[in-house]
Amino acid sequence: MSREGVDHALRGLREERERIAASLLDLDGHHGSRLLKGARLAGETWRRWDAAQARLAMLWRLFDAYQRVLDTAVELRERSARLDAATLMELTGMLSGLSVEMPDGEIPLEARTLLGPQQRRVTLDDAVTLMSEAYTFVAGEIAAADAAWTALLLPLEEAEEGWRETARLAHSLDGTRHPELDRLGRELTALGRLIRTDPLSLVRDGHADTARLDRVRTTLGGLRVELAGVARLRDDYAGLKAQLVASIEHVEETERRARATYEAAIAKIESPLLPEPSGGLGTGLRDRLAALERLREAERWVEMAGRVAELERAAEDAAERARSDLRLSAGLLDRRGELRGRLEAYRAKAARIGMAEDETLTRLYGQARDLLWTAPCDLRAATVAVAEYQRAIRASESETGTRR
Repeated sequence: MSREGVDHALRGLREERERIAASLLDLDGHHGSRLLKGARLAGETWRRWDAAQARLAMLWRLFDAYQRVLDTAVELRERSARLDAATLMELTGMLSGLSVEMPDGEIPLEARTLLGPQQRRVTLDDAVTLMSEAYTFVAGEIAAADAAWTALLLPLEEAEEGWRETARLAHSLDGTRHPELDRLGRELTALGRLIRTDPLSLVRDGHADTARLDRVRTTLGGLRVELAGVARLRDDYAGLKAQLVASIEHVEETERRARATYEAAIAKIESPLLPEPSGGLGTGLRDRLAALERLREAERWVEMAGRVAELERAAEDAAERARSDLRLSAGLLDRRGELRGRLEAYRAKAARIGMAEDETLTRLYGQARDLLWTAPCDLRAATVAVAEYQRAIRASESETGTRR
């Protein structure tokens, strides 16, 4: 190499060394690197970081050897402004020849002997290539762990804080541990240990798998909402009790109406074939309300919340049963009323067409009226009688129209 060539090469190598040193320092101070160094790793993450650390150590040793060659070359060049042929030959060998000694750990097995590894040398350019490969590997492992922790640690910490808040709420309600909350706590502890020590075991296709954590957070959120509802029940029990009493009174009133309507149908309708209305639904509900009062006095709010929900559903079911009984009995009486109204409507029609005094129609009307206004009423016979009266009116109407 000429003197100008040596100077040009040294300037380029010095700039390159500064960039390499800066990159290595950035890698060493990276957030993910600090996390990996400070964590008690396990499993997949420990295995991969152990391999990365070995490559990182080799990288630093190789960089040190690289620097020694470059520093020696710079020192040799700066000894004299004029370089003789021997010095130029020596500098040429250092800058472009096999001048960088490889660290022992990087010498392959085939280059070793029984007496130990034979020293292997590479060029400065080859050393940069080897350092670049090691840097890419180490940076990739650090980035993977950092990305996994970034995706997992924040939701984990939010879930842990949510669990603590929910635990405090549960304790304030009845002073005991909630079984489901305890299970979630154990699950969260195991998950937290896994995330903090082995985040890479949860990476799937390059992305952190949060499914297990999401399930815990969803269940925990539902439990927190449930317990918040229990707290509202505790704080506004008087209002809730008033609503329950109103629901029970509605059931009792509907039961009374169903019983009265049933007795009226039995008395006024012949062979109604009605099932007897359900009885005592309201009484049973009041017994359950009294049991709630005992739970309230014992401040067993969590258990009480479940009983309240059961009582509300039972009150709705009882109200529907009472309404069904009422509809069955009322339906028969309504049918009788409908037939009465229809009979009178057709009688008015007979008068409009001038058939009010017709003997046949008068007889049919009398038969139907007797059936409908006699207790108990034979609804089947009354239905037939009204239909016969209706057909007779239509026939008379048709005959009158034909004569006209």
